[in-house]
Amino acid sequence: MSDNADPLAPREEESDVHFEPVIRLTEQVDTKTNEEDEEVLFKMRAKLFRFDALSSEWKERGTGDVRLLAHKESKKVRLVMRRDKTLKVCANHLITSDMRLQPNIGSDRSWVWKVAADYSESPPTAETLAIRFANPDHAKEFKKEFEAAQRTNTGGAPVQEKKEEKKPDAEKREEKEEKEEKKEEEKKEEKKEE
Repeated sequence: MSDNADPLAPREEESDVHFEPVIRLTEQVDTKTNEEDEEVLFKMRAKLFRFDALSSEWKERGTGDVRLLAHKESKKVRLVMRRDKTLKVCANHLITSDMRLQPNIGSDRSWVWKVAADYSESPPTAETLAIRFANPDHAKEFKKEFEAAQRTNTGGAPVQEKKEEKKPDAEKREEKEEKEEKKEEEKKEEKKEE
């Protein structure tokens, strides 16, 4: 290029641009998760839902690793789940003996249970939670570890099953209603014939 070049014409860009930071960060801040005194007993990827009673529907709480953590001193086991990427806590509660893992209707890879106090939100709230795994084997493994944690938290005593009243299935109810409807129709036909 000559010195008489047009001043408005584009110039070749420099390739070795370097900027100094405005503020130098010298201290490293340790982040505490309050999980430092706990040992991981179980860890598996899953999706967590909570039941919203107002709208009568399941709402997704997050996807991430569900973990069962045992405190090193007290040996109490709690369930903690953090969302992927943000690491926000979406489940945090102690596993108690009165919790019952029930299969979710229509799925062999998910479980439903009730929590008296879930500490993932402030203030702690009673929740009905559901968790879904990638396959039925993972769901069975979670149930096994969950029940082992219940035994640990009750001092090794076997968890007592609550005796629940047997309720008719939706299918049985439908069959019964259909039979009743047929009987009513037959009675109407008999009256017409008379």
